[in-house]
Amino acid sequence: MDLRQLRYFIALDEHRSFVRAAEAMGITQPAFSRSIQGLEHEFGCVLVDRGNKDLRPTPEGLVVLQHARSLVQGAALLSSEVTQMTKLDAGELRFGCGPAPAVKLVPDAVAQFINAHPKVRTCFEVDNWEKLSRALNREEIEFFIADIRHFESDPNFQTQALTPKRGVFFCRPGHPLLAKESLSTNDMFDYPLATTMIPPGIRKLLANLSGRVDFSPSIQTEHFPALVKVVLQSNAIGVGTEEAFIEDVAQGSLVLLHWRNLPQNIESMN
Repeated sequence: MDLRQLRYFIALDEHRSFVRAAEAMGITQPAFSRSIQGLEHEFGCVLVDRGNKDLRPTPEGLVVLQHARSLVQGAALLSSEVTQMTKLDAGELRFGCGPAPAVKLVPDAVAQFINAHPKVRTCFEVDNWEKLSRALNREEIEFFIADIRHFESDPNFQTQALTPKRGVFFCRPGHPLLAKESLSTNDMFDYPLATTMIPPGIRKLLANLSGRVDFSPSIQTEHFPALVKVVLQSNAIGVGTEEAFIEDVAQGSLVLLHWRNLPQNIESMN
């Protein structure tokens, strides 16, 4: 048994397909299958229920999966810490972030970092929290910046809270809602909502406010500048962190919307 086999097993659990998992790990499907079979042979038990179309782990597979994630993440952390101790003036930093932090928080932090460590190669990808968590499990990135609520109770993730960012709703100047003296959350759902990928907790709160079983935004994109442009050219209501478009608000190109009955736990969205 080696870390490579454990990484493959983790990938199989994420993709629930030998073909897709092999593609994600960059090897052929037959080689990937042999690696999983070798792992099963070493443990002396079946780790994946091949009779189930979802390829769910067996009870033994769940135990292996739990320890595999800990071992793989521990190895990556060890390598990273040793590198940081010995080669802080070289090496590579790879991480991810959501669309809103990518507007200001991350660029500002990266600029400070490369000023202090100009020889370190820095690479960050912008995507939603779900895809970034998969990238972390595949060790494609070392960490990511996203809403912490979906991960803080998950033993497979180590979390570190940053300063909370205020979540707000915004629209274009001249939007029909601006003619009202007071806005209720009922007014919100009269217009399309444009958002990045919403964490499950916030999605549930919005569903409750709208009186629906589930909630899906009318427009969803992980490209924040595109989201803002949609709002500027339509009656859509945008949702995001205030710091991501504070300059647009200051210039008057976007207007903040305030709801009199909005739950406080929605106001911290990232």
